[in-house]
Amino acid sequence: MWKIIVFILFINSINTAEVVNKNVINKKVERTIDLNSQLVKITGTITLENTGKEAVRNYLIAFERGLQGSVSYISVQDSLKNALKTSQVAVVGSGTSEIFYNVQLKQSVEPGKTGTILFEVILTKALQPYPSSITQKEKQLVRYFGNHYFYSPYDTRTQKTDVLVNSRAVESYSKLKPVGQTDSKISYGSYDNIPGFSVDTLSVHYENNAPFLTVTRLERTIEVSHWGNIAIEENIEIKHTGAKLKGPFSRYDYQRDSSSNHHSIKSYNTILPALAHSIYYRDMNGNISTSAVKAKKDYIELELRPRFPLFGGWQSSYILGYSIPSYPYLFKKPTGEFVLNIRLLDHVFDDMYVEDLETKIVLPVGVSSIKVKTPYEVRRLPDGVAYKYLDNIGRTVIRASKNNLVEQHIQDIEITYTWQTHMLLHEPVLVSVALFLAFIVVIIYVRLDFSIRKAEHSKKD
Repeated sequence: MWKIIVFILFINSINTAEVVNKNVINKKVERTIDLNSQLVKITGTITLENTGKEAVRNYLIAFERGLQGSVSYISVQDSLKNALKTSQVAVVGSGTSEIFYNVQLKQSVEPGKTGTILFEVILTKALQPYPSSITQKEKQLVRYFGNHYFYSPYDTRTQKTDVLVNSRAVESYSKLKPVGQTDSKISYGSYDNIPGFSVDTLSVHYENNAPFLTVTRLERTIEVSHWGNIAIEENIEIKHTGAKLKGPFSRYDYQRDSSSNHHSIKSYNTILPALAHSIYYRDMNGNISTSAVKAKKDYIELELRPRFPLFGGWQSSYILGYSIPSYPYLFKKPTGEFVLNIRLLDHVFDDMYVEDLETKIVLPVGVSSIKVKTPYEVRRLPDGVAYKYLDNIGRTVIRASKNNLVEQHIQDIEITYTWQTHMLLHEPVLVSVALFLAFIVVIIYVRLDFSIRKAEHSKKD
């Protein structure tokens, strides 16, 4: 019986999996691999050709097996910069460790015609510190391993790749001819007539002192009030994931080092909404005063400086909170429903990498018919209940989590719910009742005598 069940599941998986269209050819591919930060940013242009007799309506983008868990973000556009729907799929005949994304083309590519798509990919944990440990004064060197060829299920006629590094201090790089280096760019290709799924290891060993700062855990709490305020608090754990510090740390040498190009992290900037107010920043020891707030035209820049500089392997944690008015984020529809549009994740620092995110959205008292629309796939956790102040009903808490996020994931979550305006009186009524009961207790206590001793009366003889 179990063999029949397995066979049925196998047949269903084949029916839902994509098939590589051998009539599609990558006529021309141009890639740029940016290694200037802790993230690997790959952008490129693909000119595809339909050599078959039927129109092509989708295109498959593939990633090597070693990138499982590193692909954080992918976006695809057509030649007019219109976003194309992209979803991860299984492909018939491929291994389970390979990654495939199906791109739905807005305009079909007719037989004998060509089409153009633009892609952007962000990889995390793709740079390896080498050596893995360095002293306080040494420079940080990292290695990147990629592919000289554009990894694709389709054959490629011609392709070219440019690798950008943030300095001229390149220790070594792979030399698959034709290859050349100019300033901070290494150019590979062009390479012609490359079969599908071709792999040839590309490697670059170079100096990279960009902040390798990772948010290992981010708990973001958003409390919504119909009194016109939204309170946001972020509990952030950060770690320097670059080359680990070898040997002792000298505060004296560190203060004497005036170089701005250093692998340690003294401070970084966080971007807050332009209407943010009541900002606080503290760690487990209390408030941290070494921070600066700069009001810009469209945002507020908050410079955060930890209590101690962060070297490789060092970590810290802190709490950042602020309030914003609700009118730019909370709207009422003609149907009477309320719509909340607010960021599921917000800016922590430039080129950020967030390993684990959990966002909690505390809705007002008495909401019902809740609908949640996320900008990308997240893991919905069971809804919770929060009690605030004199609240005796409880507030619904929407909880969502996601791993492996970057700055491109800063997008709005949409929550629609039904709420009655008279619930604004809920807390004032509770306060009034509490004060009334307190006055009654005081009156009873003052007016009544709870003494058990008899009164003494004087007698005259």
